[in-house]
Amino acid sequence: MARGSDAVIVDGLGKRFGDRWVLEGFDLTVPQGTVCGLLGPNGAGKTTAVRVLTTLLRPDAGRAEVAGFDVARRPAQVRRAIGFTGQQPMVDEILTGRENLVHWGRLFHLPAREAARRADELLEQFGLTEAAHRRAKHYSGGMRRRLDIASSLVLAPRVYFLDEPTTGLDPRNRGEVWNALRGLVAGGTTVLMTTQYLDEADQLADRIVVIVSGRTVAAGTPTQLKNAIGGDRIDVTMRSEADLPAAAALLARGAGGEPEIDAPVRRISAAVHDRVAALTAVVRALADAGLEVEDIGVRRPTLDEVFLHLTGHPAEEPAPTPRIGVPA
Repeated sequence: MARGSDAVIVDGLGKRFGDRWVLEGFDLTVPQGTVCGLLGPNGAGKTTAVRVLTTLLRPDAGRAEVAGFDVARRPAQVRRAIGFTGQQPMVDEILTGRENLVHWGRLFHLPAREAARRADELLEQFGLTEAAHRRAKHYSGGMRRRLDIASSLVLAPRVYFLDEPTTGLDPRNRGEVWNALRGLVAGGTTVLMTTQYLDEADQLADRIVVIVSGRTVAAGTPTQLKNAIGGDRIDVTMRSEADLPAAAALLARGAGGEPEIDAPVRRISAAVHDRVAALTAVVRALADAGLEVEDIGVRRPTLDEVFLHLTGHPAEEPAPTPRIGVPA
């Protein structure tokens, strides 16, 4: 590949519709065998970027490579190297799980025996072997999503694009899909996913790219992005609102940062540099002063706070979008 270990390379990518640039100067790199989470508010250009990278749209500026192939100059080679799953499932509910996968294998021109062998491999990989001969309409939401993902992996793509992987799933089913994706990446597949569930990006992504108005505004590991907006904080919740001023003064000395007071919930918060030393000092000082504490802890910024800081508003719940099919 062009840069050794990068499965996706995007330099100054631009795409416009009429006079409006949806992507403008968009940059992205995704190392092989990793998960990249593409985050951004609705309308930021995430879906357009994925459509360009999967050759469904031609770029109007810049360049992009996927699996070592230029998406504009060699789209057929890109399509052979990728898989894609959108939000809307493509599972045939009348067919069994195994029949669904064999069906996709045959559509991808695999011989019957090879399609059956690949179907059995994917059923085992995604924990669906016991339900292989059950009609898909009787699957749970998480099982359907895993089957849907498996159908996009029949040809063992080197790079896999995934749009909002767990939209509408409950926590248990989301966990099933997360585990399936972790296993996929452990096998060497590179994953680029869009999501507005920030805990999902925190759990799965090795690297996160935040896009706003068609441009990359931040990129790094989840920890790097969190540290960039202030590092650790200590939170103290007092039993009595009357104790807030005295506790804030102690927190300022023990934590070394200017505290913020949220009187309605009786909470004081301050940035800290040495989390263990600060927590120890504050606990001791509050106890010595006889101030009653309801809760105390040290935390790092969340991705929600990072998103708010970078985009100016909190993440929105993902809205359903049509599934995009990538031709074989």
